Formats: sequence, structure tokens, C-alpha cells
Amino acid sequence: MYGIYIVKDNDTIESIANKYNISVEQLYEINGFEPMSVLEVGQRVIVPMIKPELFEYYAIKKGDTLYKLGELFKINPEKLAEINGLNTNEYIYEGQILIIPKEGVEITITKEGDTIDGLSKKLGTNSFGLLLQNPNIYVLPEQLITYKKVSNE
Repeated sequence: MYGIYIVKDNDTIESIANKYNISVEQLYEINGFEPMSVLEVGQRVIVPMIKPELFEYYAIKKGDTLYKLGELFKINPEKLAEINGLNTNEYIYEGQILIIPKEGVEITITKEGDTIDGLSKKLGTNSFGLLLQNPNIYVLPEQLITYKKVSNE
């Protein structure tokens, strides 16, 4: 769920963070940058590849568990773990950043043998609706697929 951004002329850590709708601190953490790091043109920066209109970020607080967060955000804890690359029994730590699907957003992670039609049914839409919102579906295992129901459906 991360991609690589190639630094261009005049890019700063702040401008890249703004482009991907994350905090400068999150970009530091993801990349292991030190405060006041200077970027060089051509440098590779790890960035989240999620659509900000579909997800929000949540910083783990002391006492949080995946099960508590599942109740809070009305999402299955196993699904929450899966979309964040975690196991349900894995330790989560204070300050760790998770992505949480916004209300009305359906998600699935593809598995071997999935098809566009099968994914469409699973997410409550048709193939056209699914492809319209996910133009880069390759139906390879472990691809995050999202679908947000639109008001005229």
C-alpha cells in the first residue's frame, strides 16, 4: 500500500506530505528521515498509495487494540489488520499509523483466483462500477480494492 515518489526540482518534504495528504512526521517515519532532511532531485521517497477521500489515518494511542479500533470505526478487526499489513495477534505500538476506511467505503484484498465479477459482487456493485473506481485492477493476490457507493445507486 506504499509506492515510490521520485523527487523533482523544488520538492520539499512538506510539499510531498501535502500531495499525499499525510503529515511531515508521518513521511519522516515512513522513510526514516531525520528532521531538517534535505531532498535531492531523483531521490526515491516512500509514500502511501491510498486515496485520501476513502481513508483516514489514525495514530495508535496507549491502550488501543485492533479489536477496540474495530468497534470504534465499525470495521472487522481482521479486515483492519489485513489492510494495514498486520496479523490480528501482532503488537501495535503507540504512535503507529493505521489507515481506516471512511464510512461507506467497502474494501477487500484480492486473493488467488479472484475475478472482476466476483470482486464486484463481494463489494456490492457491478463490474463497470468497480472498474470506474479502480482503474488499475490487475486481480493479483494482495491488491487492495476499494469501492464507495455513490448516491445515485
